[in-house]
Amino acid sequence: MQQSSPKRAYGWPLFLIGCLFFIFGFITWSNSQLIPYFKIACQLTQAESYLVATAFFAAYFVMALPSSYILNKTGYKKGMSIGLFIMAVGALCFIPAAEARSYPFFLSGLFILGTGLALLQTASNPYVAVLGPHESAAQRISIMGICNKAAGIIAVYAFGSIVLSNSDALIARLATLAPAEKIAALDQLAQRVVLPYGIIAAALAVLGLALLFTGLPEINEAEEDAEDTALSAYKTSVLQFPHLLLGALAMFVYVGAEVISYDTFAAFGQYLGYPLDTAKHFASYTGYGLLAGYVVGIVAIPRFITQQKALVYFSLLSLALVVLTLFMKGNAAVGVFAALGFSNSVMWPAIFPLALKGLGRFTKTGAALLIMGIVGGAVLPPLYGKLGEALGSVAHPNAQQAYVILLPCYLFILYYALSGRKLR
Repeated sequence: MQQSSPKRAYGWPLFLIGCLFFIFGFITWSNSQLIPYFKIACQLTQAESYLVATAFFAAYFVMALPSSYILNKTGYKKGMSIGLFIMAVGALCFIPAAEARSYPFFLSGLFILGTGLALLQTASNPYVAVLGPHESAAQRISIMGICNKAAGIIAVYAFGSIVLSNSDALIARLATLAPAEKIAALDQLAQRVVLPYGIIAAALAVLGLALLFTGLPEINEAEEDAEDTALSAYKTSVLQFPHLLLGALAMFVYVGAEVISYDTFAAFGQYLGYPLDTAKHFASYTGYGLLAGYVVGIVAIPRFITQQKALVYFSLLSLALVVLTLFMKGNAAVGVFAALGFSNSVMWPAIFPLALKGLGRFTKTGAALLIMGIVGGAVLPPLYGKLGEALGSVAHPNAQQAYVILLPCYLFILYYALSGRKLR
């Protein structure tokens, strides 16, 4: 890197981006509460309820590359504002969806929310990565992760207390109602999301306007990193960077694994015998693990360990935790599975800068490819649901043994940390 880059004062820009990451976390982790909520309100099977993750994260795949084109035209600052406005529209869609109690309409709103987030993520992650020295990029992204996961924990408790209040009693009561009374009760349940998402829409719109008037500096990646510029000078396409393409695949399996680790936790708790009123909070345990891991990353990377070695060790830890999860019962199973949050914490902060290293003028497009990898959160949770039904039944899926799907995910991340990141 050029000497001027590390000297930049990036505290204020990091604070602003941290606020955006807080929003990412709240919106994304709210899905862990929407899955059991929609299962009740729209009378879905377990596998059907995981389409919440599919609709939300599919938008990243569809919209990531268009987002990079938008950012090349608008720059980071205006692009992030546009993303916030798009998200506000998606949140507003929940109001008519609740009136109609239409699951496809709800899914459409989630897709629009994901579209706005795709633009925000495509802008904010490389912005944080190139804002300071490359060797401390994982540290900065870990700080963003704390903002993200703290919001996620708040979402689990605050949002869950609204949409899943007295859920076990409600499920029992629905089984005793006549058809007309059941429809009326479900319609009333659907109304629980109207006020929260109305508030979210208003907050997103206000933040979008506020961001337009903040002093957020623009960054020219090709000028910021002389080494990256030299490496990418003879490249004609972003597809000529093997370490980036493998990084996008690593991001795919990582995001899919992380989404499974919190979006399926409530169902796993029910499988273990816990009531939903208790299990609905289990996703927050994953959030605490992630927060602890981010703190470790901030302290240790790069002072005591490189981001690459951290990715190796935490991948091995994830593999061990998944194996234990397959066989443990009760509180031990809950604790071991929650610990995946800790082992997952270093993966996004490490994969992102390792995959962007050396891209120079291709950084925005490369970031878009990595954001496309977030579609793993759309693909893997439904596959987990189907695998659980195959190992058990549609009425009683095997939510525990289906976690075997996580093993090849962490094995690939381990390969990327050891070898894939080196391919140029």
